[in-house]
Amino acid sequence: MSMTRRLNRRTVLKGISGGALLTLALPPLETFMNQHGTAYAQESGFPNRFCLFSWGNGVHPEKWIPDAVGDTWVPKSQLAPLSGHLDTLSVLSGFEVKAPNNDAHTSGPCGLLSGRPLLNSGGSFTFTGPSVDQMVAATLGGDTQFRSIELGVEENVSGLSFNTTDSRNPPESDPAALFARLFGQNFREPGAAPILDPKLALRRSVLDAVMENAGQLRGRLGRNDQLRLDQHLNAVRELELRIARLEESPPNLAACSRPPMVRKPPDIDGRPQMAERAAIMNELSAMAFACDLTRVLSYWYSDPLSDTLYFDAAAGHHQLTHDEPGDMPTVDRITTAIMSDFADFLDKLKAVPEGDGTLLDHMVILATTDVSYARTHQIDEYPILVAGGANGRLKGGIHFRSETKENACQVPLTLIRSLGITMDTYGSGPDETSSSVSALEVNT
Repeated sequence: MSMTRRLNRRTVLKGISGGALLTLALPPLETFMNQHGTAYAQESGFPNRFCLFSWGNGVHPEKWIPDAVGDTWVPKSQLAPLSGHLDTLSVLSGFEVKAPNNDAHTSGPCGLLSGRPLLNSGGSFTFTGPSVDQMVAATLGGDTQFRSIELGVEENVSGLSFNTTDSRNPPESDPAALFARLFGQNFREPGAAPILDPKLALRRSVLDAVMENAGQLRGRLGRNDQLRLDQHLNAVRELELRIARLEESPPNLAACSRPPMVRKPPDIDGRPQMAERAAIMNELSAMAFACDLTRVLSYWYSDPLSDTLYFDAAAGHHQLTHDEPGDMPTVDRITTAIMSDFADFLDKLKAVPEGDGTLLDHMVILATTDVSYARTHQIDEYPILVAGGANGRLKGGIHFRSETKENACQVPLTLIRSLGITMDTYGSGPDETSSSVSALEVNT
């Protein structure tokens, strides 16, 4: 019998640190189961930040795409709530996700947000590489307590933040739980003394102590289990880095403060208070950036295929996109309401002063959805918004239209480069691109 076959669920990694035996539990591995598997210089002095904002069920192109291009565009009805941010907001239209549209509400975001086609893995669809937020976090996430933060507004939202195949980062959709995680007992305002706890150093040394044992174990595992083990060790390393941050003095960011304690707004007659939930998440997100708890955030307002009941709607959002007659007035109200909540998010970011500008000047936001027009499941005319100045590296206030159905992946590549991250190409297969959207870039 091979060494791999002698592994069982009680197997741990072992190592010695300071004369003490340390152990680290393993993640669930296939070998335990049965056969069924039952950057640019920071010119402003403030760091670059990245946010991905996503909602489900698309838009109505006729009420979304501006008539004029360039810097003279006027928002149509669904973009009207964003009228207060036209100086920093850009609309991208006419772009197409090039990946095959083989799953109505997931192919588009997978192609745009990872640059790769969707994979059918064991009957369910998954990304085959990291999503754009995790691409950015690989460079920007190491200097903060949280490498990235994933949150949602819709109850139990799944999100589409992926590390790699079948490795999703679940968002936190409970405002109270997110508050406790970010601003609970371990939060320290600027100027506070660092946390000095001798137990932290011991916890941080565990992974180093067991690495030799982990290397020996890895050679006995199959490929899938090797990937699971690597993901598990990376997660432990990220936790240890967060612990290390607690021992450091907090950054001197004048706008940082602990927000008031929050509670989850209760549903009313089975309908979530989406605007109230979003307002809380907007405040927590803005302060997480202001306090430099993270520099990368993915904000999942609602999932693809979301069927949330809004206000007085007679049916769920997704059902209405197919069944509401005529010009779908309720669906229009829902999309406009989501944009109102996005505008509130921009308001809160812009209200945080940083030097001669604002937090919004020192970050970039990619806002998008899962389809163009939900009734037809199109992934051309893909709805894309860009906000923020990326520390002076991005132009704002323009409507750029592609008349040739250019690759939508040019947009995330442009934003990644604006953050000072060197990336020659984005994606692979039909989505792969090496081209930026030059109309968004500030020439330096």
